[in-house]
Amino acid sequence: MKKILFLALVIALCFCLSPAIAQDDLPTVYTSGEYYYILLPDGTAEIAGYSGAEKELILPSSLDGYPVTSIGEYAFYACVSITSLSIPDSVTSIGYHAFYYCESLVSISIPDSIVSIGFGPFVQCTSLTSIQVSPDHPVLEVIDGVLFHKQKKELIYYPSAFSDTNYTIPQGTVIIGDFAFTDCKSLTSISIPDSVISIGDGTFSSCERLASITIPDSVTTIGIAAFTKCYSLVSVSIPETITAIEDFTFRSCYSLTSVSIPNSITSIGNDAFSSCVSLTSISIPDGVITIGNNAFFGCDALASISLPHSVASIGSNAFFGCDALASIDIPSGVTYIGEKAFGSCISLTSVSIPNSITSIGEMVFAECDSLLFISIPDSVTSIGYAAFYSCDALASVSIPGSVTLIGDYAFSCCKSLSSAALPASLASIGEEAFSQCASSLHFSVPHDSFALNWCKENGFPFN
Repeated sequence: MKKILFLALVIALCFCLSPAIAQDDLPTVYTSGEYYYILLPDGTAEIAGYSGAEKELILPSSLDGYPVTSIGEYAFYACVSITSLSIPDSVTSIGYHAFYYCESLVSISIPDSIVSIGFGPFVQCTSLTSIQVSPDHPVLEVIDGVLFHKQKKELIYYPSAFSDTNYTIPQGTVIIGDFAFTDCKSLTSISIPDSVISIGDGTFSSCERLASITIPDSVTTIGIAAFTKCYSLVSVSIPETITAIEDFTFRSCYSLTSVSIPNSITSIGNDAFSSCVSLTSISIPDGVITIGNNAFFGCDALASISLPHSVASIGSNAFFGCDALASIDIPSGVTYIGEKAFGSCISLTSVSIPNSITSIGEMVFAECDSLLFISIPDSVTSIGYAAFYSCDALASVSIPGSVTLIGDYAFSCCKSLSSAALPASLASIGEEAFSQCASSLHFSVPHDSFALNWCKENGFPFN
């Protein structure tokens, strides 16, 4: 996130017209003709932006007398006029996303002087088909048009403009770099050799036609958003060598129907499977401790899920909008359920809440239209804001003697709720907690209790 904020500020600076701009936390940006640059500690210049409209661009070897040794992060962001680009021998490094969204760029020549190149340098360069690197380059090489790092044995970039449907990553490749295949819309299958140990962040993101991929057992890490928006991906098997499913890994994989999660997995990240609208069932193995925020958000077809006893935390919106989910057994190890975790699960008829839960949070079961029955354990001390809001089918509820607080709108708009038992332990009932319930709603309350006085004050019938 810090990188993103920094880049956003740099981009803003690069495209304004002031000759020199200073910020307390950013270097001074200077203007030289159509270029923006910053001075590095060694007295050389780094290109930070470009405002020109040249098609065949030859970068300068110096700016205002300072040797150009670096191309900065996002330096040529959205420079859509450039069709070809030549980099001078003075440049030794290219920052990440340096040529992001140069959609007209067809060819680029990278000199032997380059020793460092950041991740995703050509993301959304949708016309790029020619990357020119000399055979004697000390760091980089091009194999069948694909850019590699020799020493790291890393696949840096597969041109998204290629029209091939299949690609086999060369044996010996160890790392598939961040965003290496992003937006490769023609590829339907990719073969990964057993030499690969790492798949980077966003590596296959937006490969919309990618239907199948086999991840070998050699892979030990799969990065954030690695397969997000792979709309055609039907199934995936995660090897036992992986210990975590990172944030956004399979987000918006609309065709994904099955996932094999190994026993080695201990956490499922935020948005890991969100909007996987074809996923019908999933088995989470024993060993998973945390299920992140939005982990299965909007998985409309998810009808069943098995949660192991190892799970201790269910994040906010974790199963929000899982329309087909009919029942859920929350295991006894769970101590935290985030807000809206099961909100808008319109087919959910029953829920088992374990004694490990002490608080039912905000909107956890809100708009669960089919929820017929809920058993609240004696461990619960508070029911949060709108926790059961608009649970239309809920006809009765019994609040245990451990509960001291019922939050605002907790049972509001439960149109079938006609009876509720309130305990002597209650010390607070929030605003509109039982508003717009069944017209016949009546309460069972203890003698001389807060609940009895609350019924009197609010005009509710009680016995």
